[in-house]
Amino acid sequence: MTHDILISGGGIAGLVAAAAFGEAGFSVLCVDPAAPVTDRDAAGSDLRTTAFLQPAKDFLDQIGLWDRLAPYATPLQVMRIVDAGGEYPEPRVVKEFDAADISDQPFGWNLPNWLLRREILTRLSELDRVEFRPGTGAATLFTRMAEARVTLTDGSRIRTRLVIAADGRASPMRQAAGIDVRTTRFGQKALAFAVTHPIPHCNVSTEIHRTGGPFTLVPLPDWQGRPSSAVVWMEEGPKAKALSEMDVPDFEAEMSTRSCHLFGPLSLASRRTLWPIIAQEAERLTAERLALVAEAAHVVPPIGAQGLNMSLSDIRTLLELAKAAPDTLGDATMLDAYHKARIGDIRTRVAGITLLNRSSMLSNPLLRDARAAGLNAIYDLKPIRQSLMQLGLGAGSK
Repeated sequence: MTHDILISGGGIAGLVAAAAFGEAGFSVLCVDPAAPVTDRDAAGSDLRTTAFLQPAKDFLDQIGLWDRLAPYATPLQVMRIVDAGGEYPEPRVVKEFDAADISDQPFGWNLPNWLLRREILTRLSELDRVEFRPGTGAATLFTRMAEARVTLTDGSRIRTRLVIAADGRASPMRQAAGIDVRTTRFGQKALAFAVTHPIPHCNVSTEIHRTGGPFTLVPLPDWQGRPSSAVVWMEEGPKAKALSEMDVPDFEAEMSTRSCHLFGPLSLASRRTLWPIIAQEAERLTAERLALVAEAAHVVPPIGAQGLNMSLSDIRTLLELAKAAPDTLGDATMLDAYHKARIGDIRTRVAGITLLNRSSMLSNPLLRDARAAGLNAIYDLKPIRQSLMQLGLGAGSK
């Protein structure tokens, strides 16, 4: 069987890539060993959320996905940074970065990951040149100058001009191509869950820094008649595991304290999921007939909504190169151009987010004071504040 493109990985990035290349007229086969979970309360559902920043939203609009996602998206107008690193868990520095300072649009739009999978899969079913094959993975990779040959776990063999590895931080296709990675471990895990609260979020995303990592509340639509937010709570691994196993009343008391009661008492509105936190980058983004995207290429801690937005920049760049010269799809010239276009931005962002995460973990009182002073200094200098907001939106990324 022959396709223009085989995508290994049916997570959000892989599904978006399938939609993007299918919309552009390429024949696409997307495979994943696991069937996607598209129901909020089903076992195995991904309770994390994704905030699509302005460039990502524009890209999703271009490839025909945004109209399907927009009805479920919660706009993020303000990003609030709170330093609560004093003796007690209470705000001592609060700064709000308003999108109105740099744009007439919100910073981004937040959607639950399980819902993203559902809506993107519906879009794929409308594209004649896209096939999604859940329950089947990519097992082996063999490449020649003119094509790649991939054997799938169901025994079928695929000939393709380009393999896109969107198969996660342990990417089997990256390993098959012999591409090494550099990994930083923080000893952290992240709890992801949804909450309700009596005080409305007013479309403000709030990141609270104390020790162990940030506690972030991102706006969601109301749930059962109450304001709701998605929470990512990063902590040292053993503490995060203990929190995940607490009885609900004790856990609600702990998370309300950690949130500095900014939204009143928090009530758990979903199950809790636990995720390891690392930073990782591939030493190269390509091999013969192979391109790495998303977590196969880079992994960052969940700070500043950078992870999936970086992934969409990968896909957008690869798509632009493919559309500009369809006859060169997957050849060395195209893949070298992709690597050169993306590697600098990836390395800069991985390094920057790694530094921010280490800062968020600080427990020494003097260093926490320095962090608070730094937040004050950045906010008070308007040109720097605006430049950082533009950088956070992806300015300069290709």
